[in-house]
Amino acid sequence: MFDLKNKKVLVTGASGGIGGEIAKTLNDAGAEVAISGTRLESLKALSDTLGGNTQIFPCNLRDPKEIEGLLKDVVEKMGGIDVLVNNAGITRDNLFMRMSDEEWQTVLNINLTATMKLCKGAIRGMMKNRWGRIINISSVVGSTGNPGQANYAASKAGMVGMSKSLAFEVASRGITVNIIAPGFIETPMTDKLTEDQKTNIMTQIPAGRMGTAAEIASAVLYLASQDASYLTGATLHINGGMAMI
Repeated sequence: MFDLKNKKVLVTGASGGIGGEIAKTLNDAGAEVAISGTRLESLKALSDTLGGNTQIFPCNLRDPKEIEGLLKDVVEKMGGIDVLVNNAGITRDNLFMRMSDEEWQTVLNINLTATMKLCKGAIRGMMKNRWGRIINISSVVGSTGNPGQANYAASKAGMVGMSKSLAFEVASRGITVNIIAPGFIETPMTDKLTEDQKTNIMTQIPAGRMGTAAEIASAVLYLASQDASYLTGATLHINGGMAMI
């Protein structure tokens, strides 16, 4: 339905369940996809699955110099970035009164500051081309909060505010900036939850199930397409009714 032929896409956090599915979906739509992450073995496995229209760009988003290198390498090897999907993120959970400065700062650095730097680097070429898509993956926790995740919630809420501000600044250049805020999604991370934990989660979700990575990827595909050219500064809450915002 949505055609991304000849579009150059960068997906961060592609070695994870959601990131890998996003890369696959955009690749299937015809895009040339740069996949980035820290787990090289997972990236290679994903690249083998997707085929020759994919290139691997390992990057540790904790290091600003590596972020600069990532942007430079993608532009040089692929010819530009038309679509940026900021999917990478980490957690360092702890109760607020016990949270260390390191736990706070590490999450903010990767989830928010790295996202800002990637947006800033990619936007230059998009402005020149007068076309671009930035899709930032936030979380339902950024709107609702969650005990033990003050750092994560702050980073994801900050991402929303930043994205809306950027959307204002670049809309006249044919660039859209949107956010997707997933709820509980079936991934290897949620597979580790106990049955009691899963049962408790299900009581919070009117849909009665967790979402799938494919459902997140489908939303990314829409936002990356020409069909979403009049949608910017929006947050798509994909959470099965857990938080009707």
